[in-house]
Amino acid sequence: MSSADSATLSELLIDHIGAQGDGLAPGPVFAPLTLPGERVLAAVSSERADVREILAPSAERIEPVCQHYGDCGGCSLQHWAPEPYLAWKVEQIVKALARERIETQMLAPFAAAPGARRRLALHARREGGRVRLGFKARRTWRLVDIEVCPVSHPNLVAALPALRRLAHPFFEHPKSAPTLHVTLTATGLDVDVTGIERRSGGLSADGRVRAAEAAQAGDFARVTLAGEMIYQARQPMVRVGPATVALPPGSFLQAVPAAEAAMGAFVVEAVAGANRVADLFCGVGTFTFRLAQVASVYAADSSAEAVRALASAVSTAPGLKNIVAEARDLGRRPLLAPEMKKLDAVVFDPPRAGALEQAGEIARSKVGLAVGVSCNPATFARDARILADAGFTLERVLPVDQFLWSPHVELVGVFRR
Repeated sequence: MSSADSATLSELLIDHIGAQGDGLAPGPVFAPLTLPGERVLAAVSSERADVREILAPSAERIEPVCQHYGDCGGCSLQHWAPEPYLAWKVEQIVKALARERIETQMLAPFAAAPGARRRLALHARREGGRVRLGFKARRTWRLVDIEVCPVSHPNLVAALPALRRLAHPFFEHPKSAPTLHVTLTATGLDVDVTGIERRSGGLSADGRVRAAEAAQAGDFARVTLAGEMIYQARQPMVRVGPATVALPPGSFLQAVPAAEAAMGAFVVEAVAGANRVADLFCGVGTFTFRLAQVASVYAADSSAEAVRALASAVSTAPGLKNIVAEARDLGRRPLLAPEMKKLDAVVFDPPRAGALEQAGEIARSKVGLAVGVSCNPATFARDARILADAGFTLERVLPVDQFLWSPHVELVGVFRR
């Protein structure tokens, strides 16, 4: 997740919802917060149902753990027992691949634990003199002012009052709608604020001072405004495999460290025996540093700041094999097939849109092993079809449930010619 990192609403497709007096023929409708096989009383409008009552609950239904469940737009699968919930997520990957006529071995999924998420995108709204901070409500722009968040690290939850105070200075302009992108790092919270009206000049000097004072009072490591420094007490640092990275403002990180470690270990195991590997869409080095423990690595990403941070962190992990890092827009300028001549394996971890152009170049290359990491089964399946048509077999897939109780599922797949 990209992900857009704020929690989102999932609506499960079920076979039939009964509706009395509305003249609608029974048919498939989307009924939020239900489970397959349940009988519910609902008002049906077009293809959506407003569920009024659960008449016959599923045996798989459990009690949600969060007080904001049902109002907050996130964690929309919190009412589902863990085993069928995880099976449903794996099924989404299987179905996406089936649409491209691809079958493979599905491994047991990695499941993130509650309280493990280190990144949040918190929306702020001001009502009178009070600031509300949280997530959007289901199917509306209304904001749910959260007090707890069971998926988030306890340090993030504990910081909510200080984050509300931090948001106050960012409401100078009536059109400003701040979003606080908060990352828990080894040196404290790193906060990047977006959504500030800039046509009027952005945040004033007085507003910046007040924001810095709130950041100091909250003991935040750093606060930036769309990447521009407002306050820094300590450089935000994160551990990435064997390396320690100075995090650029607004950088992408895997949401759950344990999920990052599981995916990293799987990727390294997949390329065992390779001497030269490319890590494409590398970010700050999620896989690069782990791969460099066993092979020389060429790393590329469109973010020049991320690549600089990766290169600077190489010295923090002695004993690594050679790393060459390049800022390169792989969507517009993918690594070409001739450039892969000396590579034994390619790892690619694109954004949600997938790696259409890059997959085409891998297909045209002579590389015998590719590992794809994805947060979108649909685009992964599309790219997998390109590789399959070039003679690759998708040998196995590791499903990753990193965004707990949401509909999102990630995966790592191993392709071999």
